[in-house]
Amino acid sequence: MNTKSIRRQKIKFRVRSKISGTTQKPRLSVFRSNSEIYAQLIDDETGQTLAAASSKEKDILAQKVTKVEKSKLVGAAIARKATELGLKDVTFDRSGYLYHGRVKAVAEGAREGGLNF
Repeated sequence: MNTKSIRRQKIKFRVRSKISGTTQKPRLSVFRSNSEIYAQLIDDETGQTLAAASSKEKDILAQKVTKVEKSKLVGAAIARKATELGLKDVTFDRSGYLYHGRVKAVAEGAREGGLNF
């Protein structure tokens, strides 16, 4: 493992020790790969994923936009799925990534979709 991924892993574990998701307020976890971005609503008490969205979904994949704009669409999609489940409040988990660029775009898209965190 290279030092960048080790650093991210340490940040991820440090943050995860402080935050966790419940049934009423799940954890919105973001994973960013080089080409795609994924978001999940996780209930840590039961260990279940309540909803998920990614840039691989057909309606998002069909749009020819930049990765940052796709990330914003993923945030809006996860917010839409959360409201269908009757969830308004979430805890944001950036998974050790810096809060800018695509991770920030997911958060902004989710906020615009009606989620509070």
